[in-house]
Amino acid sequence: MFSESEKKYLLSVARNSIEKAVGGQTREIFEKVPAALREPCGAFVTLHMGGQLRGCIGYLEAVGSLVETVQEAAEKAALQDYRFNPVTKEEIPELQIEISVLTPLKLIRDINDIEIGKHGLMIHLGYNRGLLLPQVATEHGWDRETFLNQTARKAGLPSTAWKDPGAKIFCFTAEIFSEEPKK
Repeated sequence: MFSESEKKYLLSVARNSIEKAVGGQTREIFEKVPAALREPCGAFVTLHMGGQLRGCIGYLEAVGSLVETVQEAAEKAALQDYRFNPVTKEEIPELQIEISVLTPLKLIRDINDIEIGKHGLMIHLGYNRGLLLPQVATEHGWDRETFLNQTARKAGLPSTAWKDPGAKIFCFTAEIFSEEPKK
């Protein structure tokens, strides 16, 4: 979907955005953005440090161009993921940035259509909604049912809530790329 140079560009945008946000500086306005990165698209930015999750925020739908969506998600992953303290200036060099560019959501009618390693999931029931990226099931070695259970839990629902007739299950795919792991 994206060329190596476009991926590197997005990763540099994410890193620049984190550096500016953590430093309390104004967001940079990027000029001469490659055409493919000016299109609106949902994306998540995941931060790892020492092989451990350090933050993850994203948008199912674009907040603007893909570059703007990545900027916003990177800033929020660094400073506003409620599971972690905000990233400090000292931590920035140790961060490994991963970007997941999402396809639009597709309603699942048969859970057997869910492919582990290919699909991410979103479950929506009542006012609750939870999402897990495609790589999460693979990283944890989950089968389909465990992935559904964990997505329901991420939504703040009982693990078997995906079986509720009112639950809506959506899938999506993502192009996932990251910086090299820090040594």
